[in-house]
Amino acid sequence: MMVRNVVMLMLFVTVIAPIILYTDRLASIHTSSSSSSARDEFAQDVTAFPFNAQTGRLNLLPQELSTLKEPIGVVYSDNSTTSLPETKESEASTNHSHQGTLISLFLSTIGLGCIASLTDLFLLDGQSVSARVLSTTTNEQDLSPKKDNPIVQVTQTLEQGNQLLADSGAKTATSEQNTNNASQNTLDQQSTQTSIKVDQRKSVKTLSEKNNHETTIPDGRVRHLKDQLIRAKVYLSLPATRNNPHFTREIRLRIKEVQRALVDASKDSDLPRNANDKLKAMEQTLAKGKQIQDDCAAMVKKLRAMLHSMGEQLRVHKKQTMFLTQLTAKTVPKGLHCLPLRLTTEYYSLNSSQRNFPNQERLEDPLLYHYALFSDNVLAAAVVVNSTVTHAKDPANHVFHIVTDRLNYAAMRMWFLVNPPGKATIQVQNIEEFTWLNSSYSPVLKQLGSASMIDYYFRTHRSNSDSNLKFRNPKYLSILNHLRFYLPEIFPKLNKVLFLDDDIVVQKDLTGLWSLDLKGNVNGAVETCGESFHRFDRYLNFSNPLISKNFDPHACGWAYGMNVFDLEQWKKQNITEVYHRWQKLNHYRQLWKLGTLPPGLITFWKRTYPLDRSWHVLGLGYNPSVNQKEIDRAAVIHYNGNMKPWLEIGIPKYRNYWAKYVDYDHMYMRECNINP
Repeated sequence: MMVRNVVMLMLFVTVIAPIILYTDRLASIHTSSSSSSARDEFAQDVTAFPFNAQTGRLNLLPQELSTLKEPIGVVYSDNSTTSLPETKESEASTNHSHQGTLISLFLSTIGLGCIASLTDLFLLDGQSVSARVLSTTTNEQDLSPKKDNPIVQVTQTLEQGNQLLADSGAKTATSEQNTNNASQNTLDQQSTQTSIKVDQRKSVKTLSEKNNHETTIPDGRVRHLKDQLIRAKVYLSLPATRNNPHFTREIRLRIKEVQRALVDASKDSDLPRNANDKLKAMEQTLAKGKQIQDDCAAMVKKLRAMLHSMGEQLRVHKKQTMFLTQLTAKTVPKGLHCLPLRLTTEYYSLNSSQRNFPNQERLEDPLLYHYALFSDNVLAAAVVVNSTVTHAKDPANHVFHIVTDRLNYAAMRMWFLVNPPGKATIQVQNIEEFTWLNSSYSPVLKQLGSASMIDYYFRTHRSNSDSNLKFRNPKYLSILNHLRFYLPEIFPKLNKVLFLDDDIVVQKDLTGLWSLDLKGNVNGAVETCGESFHRFDRYLNFSNPLISKNFDPHACGWAYGMNVFDLEQWKKQNITEVYHRWQKLNHYRQLWKLGTLPPGLITFWKRTYPLDRSWHVLGLGYNPSVNQKEIDRAAVIHYNGNMKPWLEIGIPKYRNYWAKYVDYDHMYMRECNINP
């Protein structure tokens, strides 16, 4: 009883006395004509005083320590983007964002009275069940730094707030005693300061309202309705609801109304006119549901089960997304399949004299600027050539050497016969014409044609096959992908060649690359060691002594896509033989698993000259967060990754950089229904 009296006395001293004091001061400042506005200002000023109603553990939210602010009209913020197969950091952050969203939704469902029970049930062995479940969805998330449980953060913040309130109460009591002994001048100064603070809060409130209006997201109501559906389904499954038939009928009716309002709505403008009424009606019903729930433990158990189920669904959906993305990346769209067929038909209808390109005498002139492009994609090759010629200062001095396979040879020639690149010179070659490139000369050609290699890449039901979908891509079995290691054989009379991938776009003149001094190196490339996963240990097997003894696991990687090769140094250092030797050692895939970058890192080890990063910007085929300034100042942008700009899964905001070099009004494009 004595403790209770002490608490009541402290409550009177720290709360009621300041209210009376400030009421008197405000009344003396403002006139009676502005009494209504004075009351509003007084109410705003009072909110700045912290107070505590009880000594419980979760008795006050942290935000009550400062001036209350008007809530933003947004259901929840979603700063993450679609998870991409090659963006591992973004996957981890997306999972944490989803987890935080679920926790926020659950807290709004159960109310503050059940937070303690929620914390006790969700914490097992010091870890959150949801965090443990979501951390097992992908292997990549193990690489991300561990983050605190959102519930633990909430409760810890609340406890800290309570401690601050206790300290503040003691200080307020002392300051109250000092205030009673202060002079009238001091009170006048405090009154003036109070009026200034009130005016400041009014301006802050106005600015806050303006910002809230500007930051309202276009699908805020849609998200709010979906959240309401989740909460309603939780209530519907609880015993207290089932024991109340009237409320059960009401909440089922509200669920049907909201579901009909949503239908296929993806943004607020898609909702019917009465969506706001249904949202308010559902909110009222949910408020009733919160009042009739008396078993916090049952509610928390239900929410924990839902969280576990959502974690499992997230894992399954991410796996399906990865599979479908890989499948889409390997599949040729109908339009791109139609285009080479149409061009091939037209090519073989030409006379032999009409099938020749002009200016063929320039093909071996070492004084000109020569480009090597190996591709079986007609449209992609056309964009590379068009974008390069568009930004070239003197197109007549540029020569493009395109090598393609037998199936696309006629189509590739026909396209550039019909669409010549201005004054630039074009050469289209068939890889079948390289008679020197055979299995007796090239170890990789022998390996690619072996039954064991095909079985490794494609037969996933075998125990020795790799489960990674990335390995089962036909490009890794294409010799076109490995031609970059035979440049001196393909261009025996040239001194320098600029190698370009077919998924790049040129934005500036590239002639400056030919005047660069590579300082005795063979390869000029942009390094990609800004991220940890672009270092050597990401691509090579350092558990093998051949790799660990010869290379540094933390060495900086570099990118294919735009590389300047000094063919004279290539021949002097016998680079092709170095490549062959390592390919033979990797016959059983013990050194690296796939692709051309790992053998490139090995072959050009200590033979690569780092170019300025502005020459080549990567990531537009998998990373939606590439720095816009870097894109704008880049000489070459690279759509490396699965999301190529000619596919439907391409990242929309990057597609126009590529699409503006495609003539969609061309006769062949219209016939094959290829649209932007």
